[in-house]
Amino acid sequence: MLNRVRSAVAHLVSSGGAAPPRPKSPDSPSATSESPAAAPGAPKSPPAKPGTASGSGSGAPAKTPEARASFSRPTFLQLSPRGLRRADDHAGRVVQSPPDTGRRLPWSTGYAEVINAGKSRHNEDQACCEVVYVDSQRRSVTGAPREASQSQGFCFYYWGLFDGHAGGGAAEMASRLLHRHIQEQLKDLVDILQDPLPPPLCLPSTPGSPSYSNTSHLVGPQSCWSSQKEVTHESLVIGAIENAFQLMDEQMAQERRGYQVDGGCCALVVVYLLGKVYVANAGDSRAIIVRNGEVIPMSREFTPETERQRLQLLGFLKPELLGSEFTHLEFPRRVQPKELGQRMLYRDQNMTGWAYKKIELEDLRFPLVCGEGKKARVMATIGVTRGLGDHNLKVCSSTLPIKPFLSCFPEVQVYDLTQYEHCPDDVLVLGTDGLWDVTNDSEVATTVDRVLSAYEPNDPSRYTALAQALVLGARGTPRDRGWRLPNNKLGSGDDISVFVIPLGGPGNYS
Repeated sequence: MLNRVRSAVAHLVSSGGAAPPRPKSPDSPSATSESPAAAPGAPKSPPAKPGTASGSGSGAPAKTPEARASFSRPTFLQLSPRGLRRADDHAGRVVQSPPDTGRRLPWSTGYAEVINAGKSRHNEDQACCEVVYVDSQRRSVTGAPREASQSQGFCFYYWGLFDGHAGGGAAEMASRLLHRHIQEQLKDLVDILQDPLPPPLCLPSTPGSPSYSNTSHLVGPQSCWSSQKEVTHESLVIGAIENAFQLMDEQMAQERRGYQVDGGCCALVVVYLLGKVYVANAGDSRAIIVRNGEVIPMSREFTPETERQRLQLLGFLKPELLGSEFTHLEFPRRVQPKELGQRMLYRDQNMTGWAYKKIELEDLRFPLVCGEGKKARVMATIGVTRGLGDHNLKVCSSTLPIKPFLSCFPEVQVYDLTQYEHCPDDVLVLGTDGLWDVTNDSEVATTVDRVLSAYEPNDPSRYTALAQALVLGARGTPRDRGWRLPNNKLGSGDDISVFVIPLGGPGNYS
């Protein structure tokens, strides 16, 4: 049975995907040797300008706008010029994975991707996998820099998927720089996170500044400040990730003209730090943990449907953002002029149910949120409500900007690896919407069990094989009427990118 499964996977990959990894003795990845780029000895510089590529983000050949617009794929794929051409082939849609050369991604992570079926000129997904060293920048209570011997930095492991839209510039830029922004945000926290004591309320701001000053004359009544709020180390890391996303978005806004940062991107990021996994999602990519066959969702999609009330509230509070073209109210369908004066179902920013209201002239405007499912749109334009970029996005045939309704802040969920004893078959699966559009959680869990059971538990190539199987399963096979799944339903015509991160097994997160 195991041999039949192996043969089936090998046949699928050889007929339309990357070659399956050969069985190999287990490796014990280390922060220095397994990282394709930044390791504990990596440069401790501030976030690089867009011309500086990170080791396992996307390859950007030059700083000129013309070069920035060229096609690029993650450097950890190690694609030759011929391989790049194959990766850009919409007809063949060959699955790409890192070569089985013995130098694996951290934690023996598996990765696979495939280009869309013609939806866009190039693959607008990007990916990054790094080990990043963070050195302390915290000052002592006197404001003087700490001695090197007093402070010891740490590493965090990082995975990122970036699903671009309206161009690949934003996804390419985020894949190279977002982890550097996270690194910068964590520098003040190096000592704090390694100290079992609660985080200090304030940090010294400038050299020579006193650790406190008498500001009692500025403080009002104390009735609501009976005790200090409890702030956990975990919440500091979440805040650092959230700030990094905002700074990345601001950098895109500042540099979008000079570097052709076109379009925007959804961002799904995983950070492993001090025993905990932080999953940050802004967009419609998703992550799940499959543990002992059980599915644990680690993110949710942010779409016009899931964030309807937030969008409607903003439109209600700031009607100038809607112009004279849109209404913040939602109706089951477009209101017709002949229905003026009638009572129709509607809902506003405060409602989860529906009620009736008298149709007025303003209700004839186009609804801020319209459609349902994958066809839901904000201002009839975009189908995601969180992400990076989109600073130039406007309503079609209008000057109304859509960016005010789009949030760059991710939702961060935390999973404590130390609370469970994981086996080698427990994995964290990250996928862009090209995977989830045609595959549900239970189908992914079934594939995890089927593929991993065909490999020895200590075979590090099993996770690459699983990533390939997930991509192949979502892509389908070419037939007369396009790419089809085994049940003859349409396969995904979108770009598909998948990371498979093992949570158990020897050496995976040492």
